[in-house]
Amino acid sequence: MDLYFSLKEGKLRDFFPTAFLFGAKAAPGYYRAKGIIKFINEIAKKINYDPDVNRLMQVLFVQDYNVSYAEKLIPAADISEQISTAGTEASGTSNMKFMLNGAVTLGTLDGANIEIVQRAGRENNYIFGATVKEIEAQRSVYDPKKLYEKEPRIRRVVDTLIDGTFSDGGCGMFRELYDALLKGASWHNPDHYFLLLDFLPYCDARLQANRDYAQNKEAFARKYLLNIAGAGPFSSDRTIRQYNDEIWHL
Repeated sequence: MDLYFSLKEGKLRDFFPTAFLFGAKAAPGYYRAKGIIKFINEIAKKINYDPDVNRLMQVLFVQDYNVSYAEKLIPAADISEQISTAGTEASGTSNMKFMLNGAVTLGTLDGANIEIVQRAGRENNYIFGATVKEIEAQRSVYDPKKLYEKEPRIRRVVDTLIDGTFSDGGCGMFRELYDALLKGASWHNPDHYFLLLDFLPYCDARLQANRDYAQNKEAFARKYLLNIAGAGPFSSDRTIRQYNDEIWHL
């Protein structure tokens, strides 16, 4: 939505046309995850049917994402977005498959993203966001509402959850997402994944990747090749051997 507003208002020039693909599932009782999926689909409808922007960006949520989809999408992807909060250890396995197929990683320093940049070079990927140490330092004082009030871009995007830009059919899903960011819930503090803290750095990193691709495809292709070349240590043979040497001692 931040990109959408910038393109719609003519503030963003020279944006290379991009398709954003989302693949995920929600367990039957996972109310918040269903709200996020609903939100993505509402965004897709708005962007894909807007003639002012739909030649520059389109959004697709892949239903029932599975291995058969992955076999087609992973080799086709240019950028692998692995944006879990640093320290949650939620980026792994899929990002290795993208790496092996040549995609650069746009991600936080979380999970296997760390090993990817160690093997392929930080200069051949796009790392953003707070580190584990920085998040721990923020944890006791973090106030997402201050960021929301201070940064117009953050406020504008978050407000689309409740200002009528989108409809959740009156079920309250979008209000729940809004409250999770700014008020918290009975089981967590406001914005417990520090999404608003990482939001603007994420937008900047994504735009940098877009510009790099548009300006020099050959240099970008070099990043692909160096990621492929660096993927060797993620092989199952190496992994099992290390588990055996360090843990199983068989």
